[in-house]
Amino acid sequence: MNQVYQVRNEGIRHAAKYEQTPAVTAAFCDDAISYILKKIDENLETFTHQYPAPASVNNVYPAIDNVEWTSSFWTGMLWLAYEVTGDEKYRKVAEIQLESYKERVDGRIHTGTHDLGFLYTLSSVAGYKLTNSEEAKETGIKAADLLMERYFEKAGIIQAWGGADDPENGGRMIIDCCMNLPLLYWASEVTGDQKYADAAYTHVKMAEKYIIREDASSYHTFFMDIYTGEPKYGRTVQGYSDQSCWARGQAWGIYGFPLSYIYTGDNGLIDLAKKVANYFINRLPEDDVAYWDLVFTSGPEERDSSSAAIAACGLLELAKHLPLTDPDKRLYENAAMSMVKSLADHYTSVDVPESNGVLLHAVYAKPHDKGIDECNIWGDYYYFEALVRLKKDWALYW
Repeated sequence: MNQVYQVRNEGIRHAAKYEQTPAVTAAFCDDAISYILKKIDENLETFTHQYPAPASVNNVYPAIDNVEWTSSFWTGMLWLAYEVTGDEKYRKVAEIQLESYKERVDGRIHTGTHDLGFLYTLSSVAGYKLTNSEEAKETGIKAADLLMERYFEKAGIIQAWGGADDPENGGRMIIDCCMNLPLLYWASEVTGDQKYADAAYTHVKMAEKYIIREDASSYHTFFMDIYTGEPKYGRTVQGYSDQSCWARGQAWGIYGFPLSYIYTGDNGLIDLAKKVANYFINRLPEDDVAYWDLVFTSGPEERDSSSAAIAACGLLELAKHLPLTDPDKRLYENAAMSMVKSLADHYTSVDVPESNGVLLHAVYAKPHDKGIDECNIWGDYYYFEALVRLKKDWALYW
């Protein structure tokens, strides 16, 4: 599955900016985590049997049922809180929520999406890894089976949304799915059935081949003919234009490609992740929090704090797999810390006490007028994950 072109590596253009290690100490991480725990505690009762909506409204998340692709980012925050504190109250609520994930997968309630990976990795797989719950394990495997129904062998992709003959979505893969593949790799590990991992690896190689452009930017979405396997064209749903680079999509790539490397040992995915990371870093404004689309590097457009949080986690994971002799290793770590420090210093809700979110100034889907300059629940989760990564040797849920 070699590309018809060689993806370019821009390098890090302003490497000097990341030569110095930011002042992200253990005490800094403790303080930042303490604020997140305070917000979780304030929300614990409201979001025990319901979940935060994907994006806030006037910086307040409405409470909804377990029907969105984003429910598990809250549940994942509960598991992180349990890990860092050992407090059973977080585990108790996360385990209460596992029942709704079980009902959702058994009843096929809003499961027509590749985001089953997000949903069940941060709920069931995390629960299994932390508590050894057989019920959580079985629920995760059921979700992997549902995700496999979205795999089209001829095209080698997992379709993002809709059915095979959906006129709008048939054959659509999106960059986000790189983060959904760990559910399949995990399913192969716990069942011994290689089919899940094979599908995941085939998909990530198709993303490498068609979603990543020659300049190392990414399409949000790319269409394949599921009957012939022929590539069709790239499009965007959430970016500024079909040819621009949606910031959150690029961040999903920074994190998603190294995750597939962990399970496959394909060094080419690390090389690709570096190119994708450099493209992202080179288009950051002074405070290292990206605009919602990387076509913007200055001016009045909205930032997307959630993209910075995802990219920070991805850069920290990428750096883990680089040799000490690679000069980019330290630059990626420092860039990630710079992003996290910027988020902590200027993007949290600490001065907006009426907010039930953690990170302000995120963008869900600007072209659709959704969640613009609001809290996004995945941003809150990845900010928390990044801080936990910086504080301890964290065992991935992914």
